[in-house]
Amino acid sequence: MEMFIEFVQTNISYAPYAIFGLLLLAGFNLPVPEDLMIFTSAILAAQNPEYGAQLFIAVFMGAYLSDVICYWIMGRVLGQRIFKIKMFSKMVSQEKIDKVTHFYDQYGMVTLLVGRFIPFGVLNALFFTAGLGKMNAWKFCLTDLVACIISCSLFFYLYYTYGVIVVEYIKKGNMVIFGIFALLLGAWFLNKKRKNRVTT
Repeated sequence: MEMFIEFVQTNISYAPYAIFGLLLLAGFNLPVPEDLMIFTSAILAAQNPEYGAQLFIAVFMGAYLSDVICYWIMGRVLGQRIFKIKMFSKMVSQEKIDKVTHFYDQYGMVTLLVGRFIPFGVLNALFFTAGLGKMNAWKFCLTDLVACIISCSLFFYLYYTYGVIVVEYIKKGNMVIFGIFALLLGAWFLNKKRKNRVTT
């Protein structure tokens, strides 16, 4: 990633295309952090205001289409067959699929919105699970579009306006959201376990 950042800094005219392309690859579960792409594009935009609109459009469209790729190709088209590929065999367990599917059913758009603020590579697991669970395609695309607009716009604005200073605050905020999400998942799992005991 250091080589990539150095490349886009010295070749600003190619930066939007490079960021867009890398984010598309992230949809196939390649390790391309979306937050790093947003940070890089925002910093470049602050340094080169004439490319600001292009950089934002590139990172937004790349992030959104990456989600659709993960949902559609990885989740709906490949589905369970993906687990036959070694690098994906431990990607998502059936238990995780059940948990995320429950959250989609229960909270809808909030699941995708909250998921975008959770660190540790949760995003692709959410999109993949939505596809694997056959979530309605239009519902996913529209819901994720709203979530993507909110998260990309917010982070781009913060990085563009405050730069590196705001990174630590965002990390801490993400950790709090992750903790809340983990507690909700734990509560759901315990509740399901309790119901199973009652019915048996």
